[in-house]
Amino acid sequence: MNRHNKPRKQTLFHSLTPDAVITLVERALDRHCTNLCRPLNSYINRVYELQAEDGDGLIVKFYRPGRWSRDALQDEHDFLQELHGEEIPVVPPLTLRDGGTLGSHEQISFAVFPKKGGRSYDEYNEDQWLELGRLLGRTHMVGALRRPKDRIVMAPDRSTTAQLAYILAGNFMPADLAGRFRDIAEELIEDIKPRFAGIDMIRIHGDCHFANLIYRPDESFYIVDFDDMAVGPPVQDMWMLLPGYSGESLAEIDIFLEGYETFRDFDQRTLSLIEPLRAMRYIHYIAWCAHQVAEDGFTHVVPDFGTEHYWVREINDLIEQLDRIRSAPAGFGNFC
Repeated sequence: MNRHNKPRKQTLFHSLTPDAVITLVERALDRHCTNLCRPLNSYINRVYELQAEDGDGLIVKFYRPGRWSRDALQDEHDFLQELHGEEIPVVPPLTLRDGGTLGSHEQISFAVFPKKGGRSYDEYNEDQWLELGRLLGRTHMVGALRRPKDRIVMAPDRSTTAQLAYILAGNFMPADLAGRFRDIAEELIEDIKPRFAGIDMIRIHGDCHFANLIYRPDESFYIVDFDDMAVGPPVQDMWMLLPGYSGESLAEIDIFLEGYETFRDFDQRTLSLIEPLRAMRYIHYIAWCAHQVAEDGFTHVVPDFGTEHYWVREINDLIEQLDRIRSAPAGFGNFC
């Protein structure tokens, strides 16, 4: 199936040409570029590699209209610039000729970044876990300094409730499965909601998995792609790096926290949020795919999205994850 009943929308965003991309960047930066315009993989935005005439590599990102407000995009850029100012390895956007970092073309916002190559690791050794802990500890020191203007709050009764409402309102699933999906999702939200009470919420990366960390030889790990920056518990930026479920990753957690607490205290109670956050991620990912289908008519990420098999699998995954949360050992994360 992998289709919705709405036809694919064809807009300027979908039909950016190399000439248009190069011309916009040249005007925005007041720099000449070569004819290189290489599309890069991006499921949401339109991203291209360019080359300035002096040989510098450039990456231009055209943000999908309607996904983020102008304030939300500025939140991302402000966070990156603050991190860069503290010498934390990120890739901030370049300053444009008008003095800002956000360009605009017919209601499409865009930004230009210096090209930074690097290698991704999907497994880390002990020294790397320490380094990642230190990196994210420093990142969260900056993240805790102020709140963004317009970013989601990663909590069951905020982001997850809104994502569930979007899924249910969109006619994405067979009617006979909608009730089952709603019931298990609502049960899960109600179960985990009290666990977030009193938890410190700060600016975080929000989507910190191995593909968004690149290693540059003789430098360090860089954190990239702050598109999904959010307000949430700091543990969110750690759990997706783990090699398994929380109970299977205790050694990695200990080493990570040793590095993290070199720079910032870590609330040990929030270790018990790892599996609830994983469950929230399931719903977040479904909503993310649903947005693609609603906007473009399909999603490349999940070939069987929308089929009965897909929804049965997602329902079963939520049931299994809720069971895992409820059966976690008492006292994990020092709550008890």
